Amino acid sequence: MKTYDLVEVNDKKTRNEFLMLPVRLYREEKSWIRPLDEDIEKVFDRGINKSFRSGECIRWILLNENRETVGRVAAFYDRKIAGNNEQPTGGMGFFECVNDNEAAFMLFDACKDWLAGKGMEAMDGPVNFGDRDRWWGLLVDGFTEPNYCMPWNFLYYKDLFEAYGFQVYFNQYTFRRHIGVDGLHPSILEKAERMFANPEYSFRYINKKNLEKAAEDFMIVYNQAWASHSGIKEITRTHAMALLKNFKPIMDEQLIWFAYHNDEPIGFYIMIPEINQIVKYLDGKMNLLGKMKFMYHKWRKTCKKVYGVIFGVVPRFQSRGVEGGMIMAFAELATRPGFQYKVIELNWIGDFNPAMLKLAEQLAFSVTKTHVTMRYLFDREKEFKRLPVIPRRNKTPE
Repeated sequence: MKTYDLVEVNDKKTRNEFLMLPVRLYREEKSWIRPLDEDIEKVFDRGINKSFRSGECIRWILLNENRETVGRVAAFYDRKIAGNNEQPTGGMGFFECVNDNEAAFMLFDACKDWLAGKGMEAMDGPVNFGDRDRWWGLLVDGFTEPNYCMPWNFLYYKDLFEAYGFQVYFNQYTFRRHIGVDGLHPSILEKAERMFANPEYSFRYINKKNLEKAAEDFMIVYNQAWASHSGIKEITRTHAMALLKNFKPIMDEQLIWFAYHNDEPIGFYIMIPEINQIVKYLDGKMNLLGKMKFMYHKWRKTCKKVYGVIFGVVPRFQSRGVEGGMIMAFAELATRPGFQYKVIELNWIGDFNPAMLKLAEQLAFSVTKTHVTMRYLFDREKEFKRLPVIPRRNKTPE
C-alpha cells in the first residue's frame, strides 16, 4: 500500500509545487499549453478574487513516500452561489494527479471533508473559484490545444472522477469554424438581410477610446440576456467596465460588436484574440522577458484564432435575426484581404442551453472540444439530478 501525505498550500515552496506539478505531468504532451503562473495565483489571491467576499478557499498538494508532489487540488465555496441548488453546493478544482485511484481519492476526500465542515452537501468539479469562463470543466473529448484559461487534462482523469462517484452534471461544448459566412442556415441569412435593410437596426464594433459607452451597453444587454440563468448574477456598470479593461491589453476593437435598435443596445458579440497562441511561447511567466515575447508575437500577428467570449441578445429581440446580423457584419469586415484572424472558437455552451446550441449549429459551428462539469452528492442515497434545461423564451429559427 502506497503512503501519501496531504500538505496544505500556505507558503512559497508549496505554492511553487502547486504550479509546477502540471509542468512535470504534461512535459511530453504537445497539445498542453502551460498557463501563466499569475493567472492561476490570481484565483487564490484575496486581494484580487472577489469570490472571497462571500466564500472561502483552501488548496493542497499530495506527496508520495519520496516527498515528490504527485497531486494537487483546491476546494472552495461561495455562499451567494452555494444556495442556488437543491442542496448547498461547493466546488473543487485545479485537480492534477498521477493515474492512481488511492492518490486521487485522498484529494477528493480532502475536498469533501473540508466542504462538509463548511455546511456544504455536495461539490461540483473540476470548476473555478470564480466565473464560469475560466478553469471550468473536465476535458473528455477534443484533446487539441486549450483556449486561454481553459483546462486541459489527461483522459484518465475522467476515470478517476467516475470511480470516486462523481456524475456528469452538464456537458460543455466548444464550437469552432472558419471565419466567413459559408454554411450559415438560410433562415439566419434571410433574417440578417432583413435586419440590414431596416434602418431601425444597426451593428458596429466598439471604439477603444470610449470604453464607458461599451461597458454601459454591455451591462444593459447582459443583465437581460444572461442574469436569469442559474448561478449567474447581474453585473454592475463598474463590473462591466472592469471586464473590458481586463481585455484592453489584448483587445482588438474590431472583434467586439454590438447590435442596436433605434440606438438602444439589444445584443453583443464579444471576441478576443485567442492569446494561448502566444502564451505557449512564454513558459508560464509574464515577467520582463515574457512581456517582450508577448509584444513580439503580437507584432508578428502570430495569433490567427479568435475566441468568442460571450454572446447575448435581450429576450424580446431573440429569433429576429440579431444574432445573424452581428455575425454578418463581422464577416463582412473579416473577409477583407489582410484580416489577421482565420478561425473562431466559442466559449463553451452547456447542454442545458439548447437554444444556444441550436444557434451555434445554424451559424455553421461544429463541436471541437467537450468538457464536463461533474457533481458529487455527499449523501450517497440522495437522488442525483442533472442541471435543468433552460426553457425557451422564444422559438429559435427553423
